[in-house]
Amino acid sequence: MSGRLEWLGSLPLEEAETQLLTCCASRVWARKMVANRPYADESSLVEAARSGVGELAWMDVEEALAAHPRIGERAEAARAEADSAGLSEREAQWSQQEQSGAATADPEVLAEIAARNLAYEQHFGHVFLIRATGRSAAEMLDALHRRLHNSIEDERAVVRSELAEITVLRIRKLLGLL
Repeated sequence: MSGRLEWLGSLPLEEAETQLLTCCASRVWARKMVANRPYADESSLVEAARSGVGELAWMDVEEALAAHPRIGERAEAARAEADSAGLSEREAQWSQQEQSGAATADPEVLAEIAARNLAYEQHFGHVFLIRATGRSAAEMLDALHRRLHNSIEDERAVVRSELAEITVLRIRKLLGLL
């Protein structure tokens, strides 16, 4: 077991939950992850995180979605939104890093992303969520265009998958693996 995994396993319940909430902002998910400690190794933690996201009720997914800024927002706007939502500095930094592909995008692409974000939110009732790490603004815009045509049921499945991917990335960051 790694030192960081031992660290996570040794934290008091509330502190462990707080740490895990920076990875996925669903309280139900974080409580379940804390309750199932200790984890034998990083892969068992990652698998528990991934399957835990898949088991969430939709209202718990929406709670997690509320912690994510819109794709393409400027860092200052994302940080202000994070502050108003009560997010940690770590979450705001991670979101900014994850969306670095949009940071240098052409202003026209960012304007299109902003317009499509609003259309998406009006259609589905929540923020557009995508694992932005490693994706360009153009790739995210393309996914946004495609996903606007999904049924609500299909989009919820995609959102769960994207949330699971983001959660796993953030757990790896929390443990110092990335």
